[in-house]
Amino acid sequence: MQFAQLSDRVEIDPAEAGPIDASALPGSWINSNPDTQGIARIVIRRDGRGSLTMQAFAVGPEGLIDWGSTAIDVCAATPASRVAAGFTASYDFGFAETRLQGMIMKGLLVLAILNTFKDDSGRAAYFVREYFALEHGRFQTAGN
Repeated sequence: MQFAQLSDRVEIDPAEAGPIDASALPGSWINSNPDTQGIARIVIRRDGRGSLTMQAFAVGPEGLIDWGSTAIDVCAATPASRVAAGFTASYDFGFAETRLQGMIMKGLLVLAILNTFKDDSGRAAYFVREYFALEHGRFQTAGN
């Protein structure tokens, strides 16, 4: 099978193909809901090899919990596009796994958060959607 859906059926000239422009993603993104009980901030950075990483900060009882950095897989809107439209990332906490799917829409980062428990606790997997705004003026990390 060469394609799974009609939109996959695109011929790209290898001479014109190149990396996806992900310049809209890096920065410090702040949750638009100040009362969130989930992820409060994410920081997207370009690493030394040009790949993107994300560091998530979730709300905890004593302040923000740093989830650490994880790699991001960047996606374009179509197979022919070379502009980032979204990304996927994941965190494995041992007892649970969180998969993240983000997309830029009207200047906001819309983040779908899919949580699955692996500890036989009986807790149901659950889905949350949050909206983040790019913090303007300066690049920040948690605590600044």
